[in-house]
Amino acid sequence: MAKYKVYVTDYEYETLENERSVISRIDADFIPLQCRTDEDVINMAKDADALLVQYAPVTESVFEELKNLRIVVRYGVGVDCVDVESATRHGVYICNVPDYGVEEVSTHAMALILGSIRKITEMSNIVKRGTWDFKLSKPIYRTTKLTLGITGFGRIPREVARKARPFGFNILVYDPYVNDDILHQYEVKRVEFETLLEESDIITVHTPLTRDTYHLFDKETFSKMKRGSYLVNTSRGPVVDEEALADAIENGVLSGAALDVTEKEPLGKDSRLLSFDNVIITPHMAWYSEEAQADLQRKAAEEVVRVLTGNKPLNSVNIRD
Repeated sequence: MAKYKVYVTDYEYETLENERSVISRIDADFIPLQCRTDEDVINMAKDADALLVQYAPVTESVFEELKNLRIVVRYGVGVDCVDVESATRHGVYICNVPDYGVEEVSTHAMALILGSIRKITEMSNIVKRGTWDFKLSKPIYRTTKLTLGITGFGRIPREVARKARPFGFNILVYDPYVNDDILHQYEVKRVEFETLLEESDIITVHTPLTRDTYHLFDKETFSKMKRGSYLVNTSRGPVVDEEALADAIENGVLSGAALDVTEKEPLGKDSRLLSFDNVIITPHMAWYSEEAQADLQRKAAEEVVRVLTGNKPLNSVNIRD
């Protein structure tokens, strides 16, 4: 009998060989599941020492029932599906993988930024419907005349700023926690949130989902944004109130939006956002490249091995030893 039990609660990956290879370094059974509810997790992984989680809910009930559990690793950056406070009370590490897709998400954000202000998707749709007239794209402005606003300034938005710099954007940042030296290094200007809204021609959102950031962009926020501006979101869907966003686009407050994440995924077929040519929507793929996926799976498993062999994890979001 193996010393440890490591479960994958759920996954959409074609293979788990990266994880299996890493976990094989220790005396552990590696058991893939496809849990959809916390009851599934409790019933199928009751003897778990570690969980690797993609989307399955890891609730207080899970922590109460899984007596051997020492670590939960979420595939990705956000830990929205995990009750972190309950985990902390039970002494369970909650870890993420914050550094696996920085290159990919920042590149995707830049693609959405440029695609929006150059109206690529909007004009492509018009051409496909039989109209060939560049004047329908008016107005479009040079990037050197535009202000890019960035909310949050962690790893990914720093890369966005670095990639945006050669295009000549004036770059504003709202992040009350980041050090001034970092802002200076990336040649960006710190502003208050209200100023960012008022002065930015396009805002790219990179804030985590918390109680404070839920619907950070709502009807009131959109009313304060520069008229004719754009919103890009590659962070978490619920940071944006989609009904308020649809209203803002419909009423001409915003010129468009580009989303890689939505409040509910997949996006409902009845979403008003699907009716706008000036809204770009991609299926939560900003993180993806073949290399990033391999890194994510390997790094998640490596955190499990660290903790089960008596070492500290690299990326605990709740317990700081």
